Amino acid sequence: MKINKEGYRIIFVTGVICLLIWAFIYYLLNQNEEAGVMWFSAIVLIVFWFFIVSFFREPRRVKIHDSDLVFAPCDGRVVVTEPVTDDEYFNGEEVMQISIFMSITNVHINWFPVGGTVKYFKYHPGRFLVAWHPKSSTENERTTTVIETEHGQEVLFRQIAGVVARRIVSYMKVGNNVKQNDVCGFIKFGSRLDILIPKNSELLVEIGDPVVGTQTPLARLK
Repeated sequence: MKINKEGYRIIFVTGVICLLIWAFIYYLLNQNEEAGVMWFSAIVLIVFWFFIVSFFREPRRVKIHDSDLVFAPCDGRVVVTEPVTDDEYFNGEEVMQISIFMSITNVHINWFPVGGTVKYFKYHPGRFLVAWHPKSSTENERTTTVIETEHGQEVLFRQIAGVVARRIVSYMKVGNNVKQNDVCGFIKFGSRLDILIPKNSELLVEIGDPVVGTQTPLARLK
C-alpha cells in the first residue's frame, strides 16, 4: 500500500506516541501481572495506528482523460447538486454546484476534476463547522481554485475543512498547466469539496450517490 507524502510525519509521530503509551501501560500493569489487559491495550494501539496509516493511503487508479467531462476530485458522497450564485470569482453569476462529503474512512487525496490552466487560487482562513453545513462553503477554512479548460470553460473547486479536518494541502500555482485527474492536494481528516461548473452542464450524479475520485464523472460540459 502506497502512502501519501502528507502522512509521513503524522504516521511517525502517532507511532511514537502509541509506543510510549504502551510502554507506560506495560510498566504499570506488568508489576501487577495484568498480562491480559496489557496485551489488549497493545492490540488497540496497533489497530489505531494502522487506521492512521490507512487514512493516508494513495490508491493506484487508471487516469481517464476526457475534456468534456468533470470527474470527481475526491472519494465520498454527493450532498449538494443545485444552482448557486458565486461572488468570489464569477461576480454573482449563477453556476451549478456539486458538493462531495468525505468521511474519515475515505481516501483524502484530491485530484483535478478537469485539465487546463490554473487561472485563480486563493486560501481563505475561517471556521471549522461540520463539513455538511451549508455555511461551510463560505465560512470554513478553504481554498478556491479555478481551472480554464482547453475549450475556454472555467471550473471552480473548493477544498473545505470540517470540524475534524484542520489542515488543507494544495499544490496550486496560478499559471500552471495541469492534467485532469492528477493529484492536486490533500485534506487531513473528514471534509468536503465543492465543484462549480457552468449552469448549462449536464449533471451525471444525484444527491446521495457515492463517487470515486478520478473515476466517477460528475457532469458533462457543453
